[in-house]
Amino acid sequence: MSPAPKDMSKFFNPESVAIVGVPRTDYRFGGLSYLNRFQDSGFPGRLYPINPKADEINGLKAYPSLTALPEAPDLAIVCVAARIVPAILEECGRLGLRHIHILSSGFGEVGTPEGRALEDRLAEVAREHDLLVIGPNCMGPYSPSARLTAWGAIPGMPGPLGIISQSGGITQRLTEYAWRLGLGVDKAVSFGNGAVLSASDFLEYMAEDDRIRAICMYLESVPDGPAFLRLAARVNRDKPIILFKGGLSEAGASTAASHTGGLAGRVGLWSAFFAQTGVTQVTSMDEWLDAALAFCFLPPPAGKGVFVVGGGGGNSVAYADTFVREGLAVPRLSEKTMAWLKETVPAAGNIAGNPLDMWQTFMDPAYLIETLERGYQDPAVGMIVVDRLIPRMAFHMPDLPDPNPAVVEHLKKNGRPKPTAFMVDSEGGDPELAAAGASLRALYGGAGVPAFPSAARAARAMGHLYRYYARFGRNRTE
Repeated sequence: MSPAPKDMSKFFNPESVAIVGVPRTDYRFGGLSYLNRFQDSGFPGRLYPINPKADEINGLKAYPSLTALPEAPDLAIVCVAARIVPAILEECGRLGLRHIHILSSGFGEVGTPEGRALEDRLAEVAREHDLLVIGPNCMGPYSPSARLTAWGAIPGMPGPLGIISQSGGITQRLTEYAWRLGLGVDKAVSFGNGAVLSASDFLEYMAEDDRIRAICMYLESVPDGPAFLRLAARVNRDKPIILFKGGLSEAGASTAASHTGGLAGRVGLWSAFFAQTGVTQVTSMDEWLDAALAFCFLPPPAGKGVFVVGGGGGNSVAYADTFVREGLAVPRLSEKTMAWLKETVPAAGNIAGNPLDMWQTFMDPAYLIETLERGYQDPAVGMIVVDRLIPRMAFHMPDLPDPNPAVVEHLKKNGRPKPTAFMVDSEGGDPELAAAGASLRALYGGAGVPAFPSAARAARAMGHLYRYYARFGRNRTE
């Protein structure tokens, strides 16, 4: 049984860090690259490089061992050969250094008797000395607020997302993508083989952190499935869990075994897990990110009815189908809303209804803002999704000021009583369109408004949002 979750705070907010195994010049992934990244990101605490053959590294005094340090640091990052790691843990135990991240690989994930024996010995030493150990074979803790950013988005930014992952590479991508779209991370951890601390330990810890609004998880295996199911079901009722489960296919399961040394489990068991817990299942990085944006940025919906604003005639038809396929509705608007639309929407070349096909929503921020306010007041509308156009020559649009800053400013100032998201059509391979779309999505994301690059991704994210709150009876009522 792992120590109490409250004891993990030094992983994410250490005042001193020792890096065990820092070469002087051999620059590769490991102790020296971690030291460099801590210095690059402005880590404000004390850094202690450990190398018995060096006096100084990167302008810092180097020490021959942990025992030679002037203090027992809050966190040790171990980057030495696997065979040496148990002895390093013994040294940590003697010093009273309890928080350890083992970056080193060469344990159970290699599939050899020697590797498994080393991992068993590692866990045994941790139990003997009551050590909290992340890893082995992992990237470890990440915390932008503490400038503990040797990996992931550097320097990143604090925010309402928590991340628990067996994969460092996947977690790094999520932190980078989220940061660019205005979503910060409070804490993340890549825990690799999980020989001592498991996904359950970190889930229990993040569940009690009021700064974390939603938890993203990437798992390939869990050591105690029933216990994890019970914990996830409890946590998910109050804080959304978005789980990207790796290793559900035969090929993925085989790869997972060589990645973190775990058994991925059968598809049927995991299907039952999602059904029983209500945890949100995602199957790609894009879906993982989109769901995180929705859960962190948006309030509970007022229902499953979506007011789709903009789009053009054909697009409006396609958008309506897309949202309905996700289990949402595109309802008829109230008589009051319809009367206003009929007064303001010209009959020729437009559609006054839901979806709303009205050119003015693309170019006139005042009209779009009024449309949003009407949607917020309409009892048929549970959430709003707005299409945005990136001007191109083919559209025959007049040369007008960019309407988006005014819309963003209004949303920041006045709030959004119902979930409001934007679609920015920027997929398809056009590099100029992709760049402009990324900038526009970042503009909205910086205001705490999710913007998705396609209707399909917007619909899937809003569907996840609706289903979560509907399951627990917490959709907003009028």
